[in-house]
Amino acid sequence: MFTEITLQIIIFYAFAGIFAGLIGGMIGLSGGVIIVPVLHFLFIQQGFPLEILMQLAVTTSLATIIVTSSSATYVHHKKGAVLWPAVNRLAPGLLIGACLGAVLADYVSSFVLRTIFGVFEVLVGIQIWLDLKPKAHSALPGTSGLVGSGVGIGLLSTLMGIGGGTLTVPFLLWCNVNMRNAVAVSSACGFPIAVAATIALVIAGLDEQAVPAHSLGYLYWPAAVIISAMTIFSAPLGARLAHYLPIATLKRVFAIVLVIVGIRMLIP
Repeated sequence: MFTEITLQIIIFYAFAGIFAGLIGGMIGLSGGVIIVPVLHFLFIQQGFPLEILMQLAVTTSLATIIVTSSSATYVHHKKGAVLWPAVNRLAPGLLIGACLGAVLADYVSSFVLRTIFGVFEVLVGIQIWLDLKPKAHSALPGTSGLVGSGVGIGLLSTLMGIGGGTLTVPFLLWCNVNMRNAVAVSSACGFPIAVAATIALVIAGLDEQAVPAHSLGYLYWPAAVIISAMTIFSAPLGARLAHYLPIATLKRVFAIVLVIVGIRMLIP
């Protein structure tokens, strides 16, 4: 039996959006690493079917990234930081990868998706704790290389419900792109990933009988709307706070939280 959308649930969605926006603004991390596990927990409390729990969480997270990536890209574009030729060559691969990822996410079980996400969350936590960044090895590859890289980034990002920044930024740094441009390109790349994956997962879930009320396919739109609204306001605040707070310490604390959340996601 599904629970109704109570005031308590709405408040939890709002806090998830605020927290995701603040963390994203402060340390440049994709909100999906926060939103997906929070939605997974809240959807359990709402009594949503366990067999499609992660599909619902991943799709809803990706829908929120459409909004956040758009606003972030606009800011980066105004500052001239987006390398649009690189974005344009990555985009076809990102779209293909996102669609493939959506098909795979619809095919595999919620347990498999949860396991993939849990492992990813632990790895991200370790990466943040150790402050691991790839050293530049080469220039950006040609069109075929960028399209191929985009397929991999789009596929994995869709499976985990993230905008791709956690994958795109290290790839661009490895290709000798400076951090400022890498973050800007990553924001721009998050948009095609999120749009293609959300649409594909909505379509994939249309024939799923177990989806809860207020859903469109695997998209649970009440959560998407509330979280998106909160991140729009909190992300700029997080970016400003980054200049005043001990970010190195915050990263360490957040790394521990991610590892704990990742381990918890791995426990049935």
